[in-house]
Amino acid sequence: MSQENRLEKTNRINLLFDFYETLLTEKQQTFLKYYFLDDFSLGEIAAEFGISRQAVYEHIKRAEEMLEVYEEKLGLLRKDEQLGELLARLEKVLDDSGMSEVHKETAKRLLRQVGQL
Repeated sequence: MSQENRLEKTNRINLLFDFYETLLTEKQQTFLKYYFLDDFSLGEIAAEFGISRQAVYEHIKRAEEMLEVYEEKLGLLRKDEQLGELLARLEKVLDDSGMSEVHKETAKRLLRQVGQL
């Protein structure tokens, strides 16, 4: 796997983890945090927990699969990305509109608030 693909995968797992962390087992949460957030190697995690590298790998793979299943069923990441795109488009429409600057800024502030919900 290329460096770019690994980075893309890591970013996706981190985003999915943000949405679905609490749906994973405690062990899955811990291993994913160590591996993807703290950049531990499989060997380092295995040594920390006194298990084999293969066992760590299996736990991480299962957790990744569960994150993808949750996303497939619930679609929270997809919906968040779509919302972000829509908000960006709305902001561009505001910029291109003939509204007064005061109204534009008020509308943009409201859009940012919607984006933070």
